[in-house]
Parts: sequence; C-alpha cells; structure tokens
Amino acid sequence: MAKEALYRITFANQEAVYEIYARKICESEIFGFLEVEDFVFGENSSVVVDPSEERLKIEFSSVKRTYIPMHAVFRIDEVDKQGVAKVREKSKNDNRVSVFPVPTKRKD
Repeated sequence: MAKEALYRITFANQEAVYEIYARKICESEIFGFLEVEDFVFGENSSVVVDPSEERLKIEFSSVKRTYIPMHAVFRIDEVDKQGVAKVREKSKNDNRVSVFPVPTKRKD
C-alpha cells in the first residue's frame, strides 16, 4: 500500500510564522491562494505538551480546509515523518523579505 504524503507548510500569518503539517495541499480555485486540508497534529498521549502546537490545534480544530495566500508561503516540504507544528512570533530583526535589486544609473 502506498504511503500517504505528508507536507510541512511554513507561512506568514499576521505577525507570526506558522509551521503546520497537512496531508493535502493544492492550488486553489481562488486565484493566488493555496488550499490546505487534512491537518496533522501530534498525539495527545505525550507527557510534555508544546504550547505552540496546542495553540495551532485550537486554532484549526474546527477548520476543514484553509486558504493561504501564495505570497505568504515561505516553503513547502514533503517530509517522511511529522515534526512539531509551531508558531513563532516575528522579531523586529527578522529579515525574511528582501528588496529586489534595482539597477542603478551609470555615470558616463
């Protein structure tokens, strides 16, 4: 039996960076959005509870499918095993966005 794909999606949401795991992602019918469904979170049997993952579980508990703007996505990885879903706040020194280089005028 074929193993079901698992994806790690890292994206910006307001003033935070989210890292979630899902079984299904595709381009949405809504132009410029990525459709994500079948969220995967860690088991509740763990003794140590990660508050960041718990926050995501609560936030996505009643969500069947979410639409993420493509320009907010940093990366998508197909992974073999699930890690911990997390949210981290952007720091003021977080330089993820860079200005595209613009040619300067040449002095002749």
